[in-house]
Amino acid sequence: MSLADQVSAALEKEIVLGELAPGLHLDEGSLADRFGTSRTPVREALARLAASGLVELRPRRGAAVAAIDDAAMAQRFEALAGLEGLCAYYAAERMTAEQRLALRDAHRRCRGPAESGELDRYDAADMIFHRLLMEGCRNDILIEQTIAVRRLVKPWRRLQLAGPGRIDAAWREHEAIVAAVAAGHAAEAERLTRAHVDHQGEAADKLLGEAARGGESQSMP
Repeated sequence: MSLADQVSAALEKEIVLGELAPGLHLDEGSLADRFGTSRTPVREALARLAASGLVELRPRRGAAVAAIDDAAMAQRFEALAGLEGLCAYYAAERMTAEQRLALRDAHRRCRGPAESGELDRYDAADMIFHRLLMEGCRNDILIEQTIAVRRLVKPWRRLQLAGPGRIDAAWREHEAIVAAVAAGHAAEAERLTRAHVDHQGEAADKLLGEAARGGESQSMP
């Protein structure tokens, strides 16, 4: 991971779990000192977090933690479920034989980190799997919109993978999606993919709720 990746990942987790409060000023110099780096990786990390809606970049005032709206997060997952489901529908109809083989191979590559529970490796392999599924729909507008929404839910999508049994469950959900796409069952591929994304949203919401309750209990006398 690059320095910007490390800074972004650390701040992302702290913001999503509520460890950094909404409105908190994120000073580039202080963050550079904390992570032992120059301001350049910090600035790049803040720009990435702003793209996913976790940070606000305010003119002449610098960066601050954005308020996380639970309703907005739910809407993002709902939109992603529809978009990725549609990608899967068309992928089942339009993927070439080579693309179907590539999708199955990407799914197999997820198995190792799924069995070992290696979140970073699984997350990287999972991104490749979903990219191939999107590309299989062969609709540039749909791909563009799906990528845009995936960027907005990325922090929570990654967070939910840390939940008990989520990586293995996600891999098994992929297994069913691959089978439906390979068989050309478009409606089934869409249904399974929508359910897969819905499960991500539900798992993320559960973890956020647990984190919030934990924070409340720690603050009690």
